[in-house]
Amino acid sequence: MSAFEIGGLGIALMLALLALRIPVAFGLLISAMVGLFLLRGPRAVFSTLERVPFEFATHWTLSAVPMFLLMGTIAGKSGMTGSLYQAMRLWLGWLPGGLAVATNFAGAGFAAACGSSLATTASMGRLAVPEMLRAGYNPALATGCAAAVGTLGALIPPSIIMVLYAVFAEVSVGKMLLAGVGPGLLTAAIYAALIIARCTADPSLAPKIDLSTVTRQERLRALAQVWPIPVLALGVIGGIYLGIATPTEAGAIGAVLAALIAAAMGNLTWKGLWESIAEALRSTAMILFIAVCAIVFSRFMAVSGFPRELSNLVTDWAVGPLSVIVVICAIIFVMGCFLDTLGIMLLTLPIFLPILTSYGIDEIWIGVIIVKMLEIGLLTPPLGMNVFILKGVVGNAVPLGTIFRGVGWMLVAEVIIMALLIAFPAITLFLPSLMN
Repeated sequence: MSAFEIGGLGIALMLALLALRIPVAFGLLISAMVGLFLLRGPRAVFSTLERVPFEFATHWTLSAVPMFLLMGTIAGKSGMTGSLYQAMRLWLGWLPGGLAVATNFAGAGFAAACGSSLATTASMGRLAVPEMLRAGYNPALATGCAAAVGTLGALIPPSIIMVLYAVFAEVSVGKMLLAGVGPGLLTAAIYAALIIARCTADPSLAPKIDLSTVTRQERLRALAQVWPIPVLALGVIGGIYLGIATPTEAGAIGAVLAALIAAAMGNLTWKGLWESIAEALRSTAMILFIAVCAIVFSRFMAVSGFPRELSNLVTDWAVGPLSVIVVICAIIFVMGCFLDTLGIMLLTLPIFLPILTSYGIDEIWIGVIIVKMLEIGLLTPPLGMNVFILKGVVGNAVPLGTIFRGVGWMLVAEVIIMALLIAFPAITLFLPSLMN
């Protein structure tokens, strides 16, 4: 059996293990160990298991992950999202579908202090969906908006998945984080445009709320309460952009700022701080364990030569870089219907990156495209993690099918967004280019 065939066998074994509901990390590790054993024998297996996890886990850049997670957990537990949504409601409630538009932009703001799609979805689901339902909003519109806005958590910095992509692709973490700003803002703007267009065409979807009694002073007071979010965003993004701080240092600055702000506002107790640290540690351990198993699998792929041979096959078949990108996006879209985001990224990068680099495709630009496709997978049935997170938050108030129906409209917006990002790379690359 050739090395290429063993590489294909390893992928088939990994997919079979996933089909048997084996956790992604163990599926990656077992298939990699079997493949390395067949290629190089038991000594190579033990050598890889001894060396690779330590080398990867001690990668300095990865220390940004627990810092970003800690910042997000503190921001969530200290109630920073509540004041943000209230301000957006008062300022944007007059628009057609104003509460849904407010949810959209409040989610974008929370993403800048969180870095997690699932956390953003859960927060917006708790805050916004009950209020929209009380106001008579169509349940599909209310829940579809709240589920979709969670995807901004992976685009707008800080973003855990962007950090992991940068480490695997060996590109600048700072540039990768900044590359998500333009696509994140574009996504929020097109989501808002779709909501306004739908509610203008069919006003019954979102009855207008009465804000006539709200004074300008009340709006300004509500706006003044959201100051922690821009401070956190500037602390993280500004430090990286100006070259004052590395991504890890910027994450630490963000975590300290979040704790100081929450303490100053009187919203952080010692118990809350300990719970935030414990939650960040659990999430970090889970992410790094999956990542370590994925890096072992990528070493097996490299030894087998499977990505190189596959790259040659794709090069002979494809008519150009665009067709390669379309095929890869289609593969990720299909996988997103069945697997979790982190698992898909770490499964596919060892195979896709050599193919993409052989075409000279910018790794930062394509990284954002890949992350966008991964986040779309959080909305598609049957897995749709954002949808299931939202269902858990709203309980029996809205059926699962209704949420998926509402998300379907947001997927229409995603088609437009993806077309723009592929057609105009400058949307992604403008801010990173300024760091040169």
